[in-house]
Amino acid sequence: MDIAYIPSPSTGVIHLGPIPLRGYAFCIIIGVFVAVWLGNKRWIARGGKPGTVADIAVWAVPFGLVGGRLYHVITDYQLYFGEGRNWVDAFKIWEGGLGIWGAIALGAVGAWIGCRLRGIPLPAWADALAPGIALAQACGRWGNWFNQELYGRATDLPWAVEISAGPNRDAGTYHPTFLYESLWCVGVAFLVIWADRRFKLGHGRAFALYVAAYCVGRGWIEYMRVDEAHHILGVRLNVWTSIVVFVLAVIYFVLSAKLRPGREEVVEPDVPGGEGKDKTEAKDKAEAKAEDTTDGTAESRSDAAPKDSLPTRAPRADAAVREGAVKADLRKPAVDAEAPEADKA
Repeated sequence: MDIAYIPSPSTGVIHLGPIPLRGYAFCIIIGVFVAVWLGNKRWIARGGKPGTVADIAVWAVPFGLVGGRLYHVITDYQLYFGEGRNWVDAFKIWEGGLGIWGAIALGAVGAWIGCRLRGIPLPAWADALAPGIALAQACGRWGNWFNQELYGRATDLPWAVEISAGPNRDAGTYHPTFLYESLWCVGVAFLVIWADRRFKLGHGRAFALYVAAYCVGRGWIEYMRVDEAHHILGVRLNVWTSIVVFVLAVIYFVLSAKLRPGREEVVEPDVPGGEGKDKTEAKDKAEAKAEDTTDGTAESRSDAAPKDSLPTRAPRADAAVREGAVKADLRKPAVDAEAPEADKA
C-alpha cells in the first residue's frame, strides 16, 4: 500500500541502558557540527586561521542555547507558569522549545566575547558562519519531527505528516511546517553562498542577507502553524518578529554597503603568542638584516673614498718637494761664486 503521508516516530528517545538518546538533541548537535565545519572552510577561504570558528563557537553555542530557551519560555510562559503547570519544565530543553530569535541574539553576545578575545571583527566571523547557521537550522528542525511539534493546518496532501494523539494535539495529518522551514533554510544557505561569491559581501552583509531571507520564509511558514501562540492584532507574535527583524536586516545591509563597501582585506590579524607572532618576528629580522647590509655598504664606500684619493694627492706633494729642491740647488752655486771674491778682498 502506498504511503500517502510522512509517518512520525513513535518515540523521540531511545534508551541505551540508563542513558536516553533523544532525537531532538541529536539534530541540534548535528546542526552545530555542520555550521562549524562550513564556517571553518569559509573562514580559511577569507584568510583566517583554522580552528578560529570552533574556538568562538565554544562561546556562541552555549549563549545561543540559553537565549533560545529564554525566548521560548518568555513568549510561551503559560506553558510553564500557568495553572496546573510545573515551572521546572522550563529547564527541560530536550523536550523542545528553542526560539531562533533568542538563540541568534544571545549567541551573538557569546560570539562577540570570543571575537574580542581573538582580536577579530565580529561581522567578518558572522559572514563566514551565516550559511552554516542556516544549515544548522535545517538540521535542527527535524528535531521537531521527533517530538511531533510545529506542524501546520490539517491537510490530505501526499507529503502531510502524521501526528498521533497526545497532550494538546489531535491525531491526524497536517502540513509539515518543520519540513517547509528546513527546506527553506537550505535554500537560504545556498543563496548566501552564491551572493557572497558573486558580490563579495563583507562587513556583516552576508549575515544580514541570511537574516532577511530567513525572515521572509519564517513569516509565511509561521502563518500556517496551528500551535498555541500569542497574537497581536490577530497576527502571531513570531510573524511580527519576522517583519521587524527583516526590516532591521535590510537597513543594516543598505547602510553597510554605503558606509563600508567591499570586503575586509584582513579578517584575522596576527596575535601575540601564535603563528602570527613568528611571522612578524621573522619579518622584523629580515628588515633589520637588510638595514645592516645597507649600512655596511655605505661604510665600505666611505672608507674606500680616502684610499682612492691618496694616489691623486701624493704625486702633487712629491712634485712640490722636488721643485723646491731644484730651486735650492740653483741658488747654491751663486753663493759659492761670491765666496772667493770675498777672500781676495
